[in-house]
Formats: sequence, structure tokens, C-alpha cells
Amino acid sequence: MSQTAAVTLARFAAGLSLADVPPAVVERARNCIIDTVGVAAFGSRFPWSQAVARYASRFGAGGRCTVLGLPQLRLPAQMAALVNGSFAHAFEQDSLRKPGAGVHPGAVLLPAALAAAEQGGASGERLLLAFIAGCEVMFRIGAASRHSSEGLGFHAPGLTGPYGAAIAAGVVMGLSAEQLADALGIAGSLSSGLLAFTKSAGGGEVKRLHLGRAAEAGVLAAGLAAEGFGGPETILEGRFGFLETYCRDADASKLTAGLGEQWEVERICIKAFPCHVTAHTPVESLCTLMAEHGFGGDEVENIRLSVSEKVLSHHDIRAPGDLMQAQYSVPFCVALALHRDPADPRSFNEDALADARIATACRGIVLQPYGKEAGAKGAWQSRLELQLRDGRRFDVDRETFRGAPEQPLDDAATDAKYRRLAADLPGEISERWLGSLRGLEKLSHLDLR
Repeated sequence: MSQTAAVTLARFAAGLSLADVPPAVVERARNCIIDTVGVAAFGSRFPWSQAVARYASRFGAGGRCTVLGLPQLRLPAQMAALVNGSFAHAFEQDSLRKPGAGVHPGAVLLPAALAAAEQGGASGERLLLAFIAGCEVMFRIGAASRHSSEGLGFHAPGLTGPYGAAIAAGVVMGLSAEQLADALGIAGSLSSGLLAFTKSAGGGEVKRLHLGRAAEAGVLAAGLAAEGFGGPETILEGRFGFLETYCRDADASKLTAGLGEQWEVERICIKAFPCHVTAHTPVESLCTLMAEHGFGGDEVENIRLSVSEKVLSHHDIRAPGDLMQAQYSVPFCVALALHRDPADPRSFNEDALADARIATACRGIVLQPYGKEAGAKGAWQSRLELQLRDGRRFDVDRETFRGAPEQPLDDAATDAKYRRLAADLPGEISERWLGSLRGLEKLSHLDLR
């Protein structure tokens, strides 16, 4: 087999051991796993999540695998990955990468790895290793795309996710390097996800499905590879492969750059707010100003935001038709933060969509481009200019936010977020899960019963 990027990545993943991984990287991965379980448990409550769970129950009940948020339900591996991935992406609270690359590690890697581990009786240590390997592969594929797929109308995590999930599930299953390369080749034909939901009057819940389908696809790809089913080794950089077909301005050198030396896990972001990441810097800027200067939303005369071109093209939604579009809209999220606590996911509800104060503020926020010539350092940087009715003016420029690699959530903050999100689970289950996840390496047989 020729030495393509898929082969190189597969050999790395197959040969990786937890002893090779720096302790700080292991801990970042563990916190992402814990965060994802809490996020998925909270995400299980929504109508779109319940619809996916009912579908999976109808066609796949009776398996060994945990459904996060519905502990009484057990499913086969593929169905569990579908449901848990959809739950984890159900409410814009799941983890991602900085700089953005169209990848969501928690919502894709954990559902695939957890399903494979519970189906096959793998250890907690194996799950942790698989998560790290999947992240190192998936993040590099996303970085190589230069996040150009979304300019063509694709929802990037639905494209990159099957590759990461295939590695995560395959490492849990103990696949060889050759089998993992096949799994990557198979995963490439399972990518899906369009951004039509951003420009439609409704149907935004389909976005939640993209991550579930990616996790499910990875389990399918790894399972087929284990049975001897092959896939093209040129799937990533080759003719008609991922980079050529789904991307523009891609950089194939990023597929394997720094492999085993520069740890992509350290780029994981854990969200503090349940909204699209492009809203995090302006929302945090606004919340900081309100706390420091003691004013309320009704005292604000006007807001002007300097933002990236991606915000202007994808996230300037002034009259969202549903909660998904609301969480995807930067002006809506900033407007909500004027009148509600944006860190509380319960603030984003149907009442918020109908709130006249939020709607008026959303329409009135001025967006303008924040180009590189003005000093922008990334797609998530923003400048918030705010004027109060009493004449006071404030100007905040922010590049990063709580939960980003520069300001990671520590163990205590991660556990606090988990407990807040998992509050609806029976207390003994919530704390048992948290204890198991904090001590993953000690679990010889993973089972979140």
C-alpha cells in the first residue's frame, strides 16, 4: 500500500499508546469526554433528540450500549452512536477546535468510541486512547481543508466527522493499521451535511443530525473494515478525494504535519455558552461590561460589532425561525445576553424567540467586517462598541474566551458544568458516571450502567 496521508494517519493511530501521550493532553481529552457526557445528557430532552431516540428504539432496541440522558435505553453500537452524537450536538454546547476547522471532537469521537467500547467490552483506558487518536486525525483533516467546505454550502463537521469517528471506533476495536486505513477510505464515502438550514424558514434541527450521522458512519466504517471491506487509500489528498471534492484552497501538507509531536487535543475548546462559537467573544465582552459597569439591557442605546466575513455570510440571522437558527445567529445571541443569562442553556427557549426586547435588539445591532487590515487575528475575534442611553461608551476587542486553549476550563469548572447539565439525571447515575469518567484508566470493562 502506498504511503498516502490515510496510511500515515492509520499507522500513527494503530501504534499509539497512552504512555506516548503527555499527561496534560490526556487530561484535556478526559475533560472533553466529561463535558460531552453532560452536554449529551442535557441534549436528550429536546423534541428533535427524542425523535432520533424513538427512531433508534424502533429499529435497534436491545443492544449493550448506553444512551446518554436516557439511561434506561440500551442500543446496538451504530444506533447508540447516532443517538448520542445527535444528543451531544442538540443544543450548540459541544466542543470544537481553535482555530476553527469544521470539527467537533466530543459529539463525534465520544459517541463512536463509547459505542464500540461498550459493544466489545473494551477498557476505559482504550476509550481514552481512541478519543485522543481520533482527535489527532480528525483535527488534521479539518485543518487541511482550511475550513473551506462551508463556503461551498457544506456543514463541515458532517464531512470531517466520519474520519475521526472511524479512527476512534477502530482503535477501540483494536484494528490494524491496514484496517484503519480502509476505515478512513470507507468513511470518505459516508460524509454528509448541508448548510441549507441557515437560509431556510425552519428545519434547523437537521443540523443536530449531522454529528450523529458522522458518529454512526465511523462505527459502520470501522466495523466494515474489521470484516475485510476495503476503502481507497487516496481518500484524503488523492484525485476525487476529500480535499479535492469538498474543499477549496486546501493544504494537504497539514494532514500529517507534526504528527506525534504537536498534539491537536490541546486545541480543544469547551464552550461556556450554548451558542455558535462565533458569538462567544462578543457575548463574553458584553457580559464582562455589564458586570463591571452595572448596567442592564434596557439601558443600551446601540451596539456595533466588527466581525469576520464568516459571521457576515453565515451567522447574520436577524429573524431566526427556530432555536437552532437563533443559536447560530451572532446578533440574536448578543441580544439575548442583554436580557438573559447566556451561560444558562435554559435561557435559549421558545420564550426567547418571542421576546420583543430581544427581537428589537437583534434587528438593531450593526455588523461590519473586521478584516486583517484592522488587526483581526482569527475568525472568532470581534470588537464590540456599545453606547448607553446616558451617553457612556465602551469598546472591547476580544480574541479568545473562557474554555478556549488559552483559557481552558479546569477540572472543577468542567465538573461544575457537567453537574449543571446532568441535573435531570437521577443523582446516583450522574455522580457514578462522573466518577467513572474521572477514573477511566481504572475501568477494565467500560459500562456506564
